[in-house]
Amino acid sequence: MRRRDFIGLIGGAAATWSLAARAQQPTMPVIGFLNYASSETFGDRLGAFRLGLKDTGFVEGENVAIAYRWGDNQMDRLPALADELVRRPVAVIVATGRPTALAVKAANTTIPIVIGVAEDPVRLGLVASLARPGGNITGVNFLTGELEGKRLELLRQLVPAARRIAVLVSPASATTTESTLRDVQGAAHAMGLQVQVLKADSGREIDAAFATFARERPDALLVGSGPFFTTRRVQLVVAAARHGVATSYSNRQYAEAGGLMSYGSDLLESYRQIGVYAGRILKGAKPADLPVAQPTKFELVINAQTARTLGIEVPTTLLAVADQVIE
Repeated sequence: MRRRDFIGLIGGAAATWSLAARAQQPTMPVIGFLNYASSETFGDRLGAFRLGLKDTGFVEGENVAIAYRWGDNQMDRLPALADELVRRPVAVIVATGRPTALAVKAANTTIPIVIGVAEDPVRLGLVASLARPGGNITGVNFLTGELEGKRLELLRQLVPAARRIAVLVSPASATTTESTLRDVQGAAHAMGLQVQVLKADSGREIDAAFATFARERPDALLVGSGPFFTTRRVQLVVAAARHGVATSYSNRQYAEAGGLMSYGSDLLESYRQIGVYAGRILKGAKPADLPVAQPTKFELVINAQTARTLGIEVPTTLLAVADQVIE
């Protein structure tokens, strides 16, 4: 056999062995991750999600791939992005935020879905019950919507002289707005407070809502929960400071951005749990058998620097129970 033919034979055999070896390697599962916001504002929560995956034995890039899709705060893009992930296809889809979860549910009835929402997923029509979700969806309820009454109570402790409270809600999130107003108005009635309802679904409408403070000066403001307000948190915090109004928010991101006070669940722990559920499903668990998780830890964060700027003396009783005081 000539040397050239021998080398060609060896090269062909090596190529065949390489193809065979690759064919025997298990295919890396892919998780579809869809969110209404942008990756630039989601770093800490993504880290918590990846930690949850790692807790179940999955590391991105090693034995699992993640296909990220971001709405960049444009809710009308979510249905198309959900369809794109379904067509890919992926092993499981993670959908966080009410509009995102609803978009993925509408796009798919077979691929497992792990959701993270701020309000009761049963009331949203996402699952049959918390204990037995049924179907292909499970996940985490952040309980943000269920804490409005408690947030109002804490705001009243911070501003004990308050008599009229403004509540800012997003009409586009109809279910969230309905539950927010119901809970706040019920709690306000019990405390003898008046409620002024303000509405905003755009940056311009947020500015218009705050402009009413010059005419109808409320004693304090409670900003409702929801993805729109979260993406506009810097605008909200700046406007509240400019108008000198004591304001309560739904999670620590606002307080870290300069907001006066926030009260809500530990979002990082919730996103870790979402990662755990995604990992368990990759290992064969069925969404219908995984009860919707609910947080047991809630965080009160007070921005003491903002309080001083507003001339508010934070009661020692609140400082004593706060999980973090930002100086």
